[in-house]
Amino acid sequence: MKIETALISVSDKQGLVELGRSLAEMGVKILSTGGTGKALKEAGVPFTKVSEHTGFPEILNGRVKTLHPKIHGGILAMHDSKEHQTTLEEHGIAPIGLVVVNLYPFSQTVAKEGVTVEEAIENIDIGGPTMIRAAAKNHAHISVVVDPGDYACVVAEMKAGSGEVSKQTRWELARKAFHHTAAYDSAISGYFEKVSSDEEGLPPVINLSLKREATLRYGENPHQRAGLYRSQFHPPTGIVSALQKHGKQLSFNNYLDLQGAWGLIREFDETACAIIKHTNPCGAALGSTPKEAYLKALSCDPVSAFGSIIAFNREVDAETSEELSKLFVEAVIAPAYTGDAMEVLTKKKNIRIMEMPLTKAGHSGFDLKRISGGVLVQDRDEYFVTEKDLKVVTKRTPTKDEIADLLFGWIICKHVKSNAIVYVKGGKTVGIGAGQMSRVDSAKIAADKAQEPLSGAVMASDAFFPFRDGLDAAAERGIRAVIEPGGSVRDEEVIAAADEHGIAMVFTGIRHFRH
Repeated sequence: MKIETALISVSDKQGLVELGRSLAEMGVKILSTGGTGKALKEAGVPFTKVSEHTGFPEILNGRVKTLHPKIHGGILAMHDSKEHQTTLEEHGIAPIGLVVVNLYPFSQTVAKEGVTVEEAIENIDIGGPTMIRAAAKNHAHISVVVDPGDYACVVAEMKAGSGEVSKQTRWELARKAFHHTAAYDSAISGYFEKVSSDEEGLPPVINLSLKREATLRYGENPHQRAGLYRSQFHPPTGIVSALQKHGKQLSFNNYLDLQGAWGLIREFDETACAIIKHTNPCGAALGSTPKEAYLKALSCDPVSAFGSIIAFNREVDAETSEELSKLFVEAVIAPAYTGDAMEVLTKKKNIRIMEMPLTKAGHSGFDLKRISGGVLVQDRDEYFVTEKDLKVVTKRTPTKDEIADLLFGWIICKHVKSNAIVYVKGGKTVGIGAGQMSRVDSAKIAADKAQEPLSGAVMASDAFFPFRDGLDAAAERGIRAVIEPGGSVRDEEVIAAADEHGIAMVFTGIRHFRH
């Protein structure tokens, strides 16, 4: 099983020259193609072109290069089979002991602005996956390498083992190879579904290929194992791609809270701050500066803010950092930080400081929720309500300031676990009721947690009021305007209650349940 011939064809040239030199020093014959061969040639590494090895030229603009019996016979032949070895001799096929291949950058291509379907199609690798799968199938006899990070290990084993690679290593390399081709096919099928989704709706098949990015200390609780996985063959996006500038490793729960925080804060054009605890906002506010927004958000529920995740949609400055340093915070996430802000924040050893580019663009893909035996799939809740979408259903029309608070509260409500009630006044939350089985209980909890009088505040409800008691309770607390979806069989009764109390009420026609 000594490796005498290696086939190298890679898109990712990382470590290629070093690998080629090491193989050449051990007397291994290298077969190569295209750009890989060019890189080896420029580095002075000897190799043989695949076309010279097969005696057949590349055809169809390079679509057919390695699809040849002298390649695949050499890869698939079992070294302990007399029949296979006889066949190789009869046809002049040399066994290939090492296949080093990684694939065309399909996902990077389709992620480019204005890429056409034709360009995407031409970046679907055919020969590469075929060689990888063939080599992985025959891992009992040959080695396959798809990850440049494995080059050093393979070279070290070859040097220590007279040109051989151990059985266990071949098995692990084959396992990684099959993951590699599965992920690649998943990216391609996902692209086809994306192109067709506008016409066909939900795809008939969803292929997920996730690569472990990190092993976490534990999951939601210490007795649960956990890891961070990202989509393979897709450019890093979202919270997974956020840059950690300081602090200890993020936990499972940190990631969940960061996702909730960033999902909320990115909805605002104005300077905003959101304080998140257990994926629910415990305070959110608008302000003329990040510091003002933070202090207003903190005033909603300073007790719950202890050990929270805090998000900003503006660069964090030193003044804001000084205020943040007064509170125990698990993590801060923002588009940027000034040098002075970093100097202040990094005085706390363990605080996680996350940097994330701000974008208003919607999340790609679907929202998936795991259930036993399967997965529920839905569109992401990206619906955004504006003033023109509001339908005034009461005798009193909300004032301009009330409309601003209603729209602000409606956004916050969307990010609060159902049943959700949010009280807002002056561009900040003053009371939040989350995750209750009764909407009335959510309203009571939000009122009980309020740190200031609710008189003059507005109320947002993520779903309709099934009875008038919710409006009656709001009136008792001095609520002046309400935003809700509408759609209850008792809407007329609820509207009548609002009119009796002089409350302005608007319907959005959109519900924002969050389970």
